[in-house]
Amino acid sequence: MSLNLNSEYKSFGGKLGFYSHSSASCNGEMRFSVYQPPQAESQSLPILYFLSGLTCTEENFIVKAGAQKYAAEHGLILVAPDTSPRNTGIQGEDDDYDFGTGAGFYVDAIAKPWSSHYKMYSYVVEELPRLIAANFRVQEDKQSIFGHSMGGHGALICAIRNPQKYKSVSAFAPIAAPMQCAWGEKCLSNYLGENKESWREYDASELVKEFGFNGEILIDQGSDDQFLQQQQLLPNIFEKACNEVNQPLNLRYQQGYDHSYYFISTFMEDHIRHHAKALQ
Repeated sequence: MSLNLNSEYKSFGGKLGFYSHSSASCNGEMRFSVYQPPQAESQSLPILYFLSGLTCTEENFIVKAGAQKYAAEHGLILVAPDTSPRNTGIQGEDDDYDFGTGAGFYVDAIAKPWSSHYKMYSYVVEELPRLIAANFRVQEDKQSIFGHSMGGHGALICAIRNPQKYKSVSAFAPIAAPMQCAWGEKCLSNYLGENKESWREYDASELVKEFGFNGEILIDQGSDDQFLQQQQLLPNIFEKACNEVNQPLNLRYQQGYDHSYYFISTFMEDHIRHHAKALQ
């Protein structure tokens, strides 16, 4: 499982690297970033994965979220993958900001032509952790996941479907009920086809009622988020689903905050602490 190190930087006493590799899941090159805090020089550490939102790459979170400081304090390795395969040659993959390139939605596509490359769920849950374990000093049995918007959706579905893999989960402004919003209907119908039963595997509000999660789920949502107002995020539906099955949920509406990384960076310390408690 070989990696290409594209660039590396010093950050909060540790190392921040940007990598690329040949992905079997996505049938092409994939990219991700890894922050190794100073403790990684002498010991194996827990891993915290962050899944980014629409239009983002492996750089946005690392550059904008301010997470390295808190990861260094708690001794966590941060891993942030890209949001989709790129340059696959599939016609139309670059046409829309909310589908195709930069918009993998962390699903395994089964509809052609997307099924040839768009396998982001398998990439995040299976392939990437194996790659990280083979190349970095990590505690494989201690990993958690969080994300933003489309990546919040991804974090929730990955954790709820795989509670044995993830010690904790949190999200910033997640697309919490994709079967009931325009973004979700567009991606799920194109990636998975018209059979809506298959969509349920990637809808956190449906999954939590079936499986639950073995810990409290933390969600921060800005009250002035334009996508909340456009009914794209629907945290109220996820909250209702959690209440139906007594799933512990800490849903915090943060007054005056929007959908941006200014919002994310403001509450990043809380989320890192949430995961550090579960991992350590």
